[in-house]
Amino acid sequence: MSIRLLKTLVAVADHKTFSAAADAVFITHAAVSQQMRTLESELGIPLFDRSHRTPELTPLGRAVVARARKLVIDYDSLVPSVLGDDGLTGDVVLGAVPTTLIGLAPLSMSILRTRFPDLRVRITPALTATLLSGLERGTYDVAIVTKPFLLPLGLEFLEIAQEPLHLITGSEITETDPARILKTQPFIRFNRDAVVGTLIETWLQENHIRVSEAMELENLEAISSMVHANLGVSIVPRPCVTSAYATPLNHLPLGPNPPTRVLGLAYRKEHPKLRVIEEIHAALLRAVEEHTPAQDLTGVT
Repeated sequence: MSIRLLKTLVAVADHKTFSAAADAVFITHAAVSQQMRTLESELGIPLFDRSHRTPELTPLGRAVVARARKLVIDYDSLVPSVLGDDGLTGDVVLGAVPTTLIGLAPLSMSILRTRFPDLRVRITPALTATLLSGLERGTYDVAIVTKPFLLPLGLEFLEIAQEPLHLITGSEITETDPARILKTQPFIRFNRDAVVGTLIETWLQENHIRVSEAMELENLEAISSMVHANLGVSIVPRPCVTSAYATPLNHLPLGPNPPTRVLGLAYRKEHPKLRVIEEIHAALLRAVEEHTPAQDLTGVT
């Protein structure tokens, strides 16, 4: 039995289909099918129920996947542990909430690459819930997430920054009271499936503000573009780093104690690449320190 077969099995479990797994491990669909039949033959047990149109893991197959994940992790960390480089070479898969892809993620990864040029970081965007689930399954090594209300067992969280939520409007709006603006202007809602979306909805309800919803988006740049076109107003996190691509908008605080998004790095306990995770966290903190935006939110930025 080869580690290659186990890696393909884990990919099938994570991506649900042979075709998606083939893309993930860079082989053909036919090769995935052949590898799984070879693995079943070597183990002497059925890993898949092929009576369905899409083969599904059997109970024995799911049990083998759980053990295979540990074997793959141990295999991947074998050489670094012997060489003593703490895994600061090779590949690491970083998940990231989409709102960090313009500023925080590229700034921090540039810092990391300067220090560790042989470490290759592959970034995959997703919402926090998807990232946390992926961490549990081993799809990601580490992920930049919004701190959830309840962190799943087996995961750790290292804080990066706190981002207060604030109101953004287009240049045509001269009103400065957030409540009056929200009650009279079309509202561009942040995706309610995101942790930030829940924070926003909770704040609106606690302040008895009924909005007229115009659209619901999850991409911060798309929301900003819509607001800039005066198609509505929105509540979004105040980025913890400055961006060269920021859209000129009016920014208004929600009050003295606004709801706040806590960004952090989530990872599995006892992960074999803990040193890598520590360095990624350090790079994120340095990016925030070096690129903290101005504190004044009372006007156009």
